[in-house]
Amino acid sequence: MGIISRIKQFCFVTLRIKKYEFLSDCKRVSGKPKLFHPLLLKGNGKIRFGNNVQIGVVSSPYFFSGYTYIEARNVCSEINIGNNVAINNAFSIVCFSKVTIKDNVLIGGNCSIIDNDGHDLNTNKRNQENPNSFPVCIGENVFIGSNVSILKGVEIGDNSIIGNGSVVTKDIPKNVVAAGNPAKVIRNL
Repeated sequence: MGIISRIKQFCFVTLRIKKYEFLSDCKRVSGKPKLFHPLLLKGNGKIRFGNNVQIGVVSSPYFFSGYTYIEARNVCSEINIGNNVAINNAFSIVCFSKVTIKDNVLIGGNCSIIDNDGHDLNTNKRNQENPNSFPVCIGENVFIGSNVSILKGVEIGDNSIIGNGSVVTKDIPKNVVAAGNPAKVIRNL
């Protein structure tokens, strides 16, 4: 790597990664992912990274403009990311209860996982702090395409594929391809 490339790497990648490490406030983090992209860890809950977790992809959209956001909001919130997980740029998790990503999962760019409604759906309770929340679990060897949203209470079965742009609102069985809004099984593997 030449001197110009090293300067670019330091200014536009290394310093951004350090900035987001400094801004992170989650104190209950275990494991250390390999960072190619800035990662912001927020909240009072637990965040656990397995072995060989990669955050960010150099030759992919949002590399210079985005960051990965992982929040375990409450003391009882828990995020578990398994071994050999590769997460593309501009990924986010907002967890009020529990989010589990098992081993050997690939996640495309600009994806989000949220285990809650964000705000209560009842108009009289909309400003309360703890909306409904149900755990999310992504099985082993799952491939999630880009621009996918996975919502509360969803379980995605082992070896399944979620197509680009899908919104996953219900469980997806193992060994299938699912796509659409809302995501539906379109074929078996």
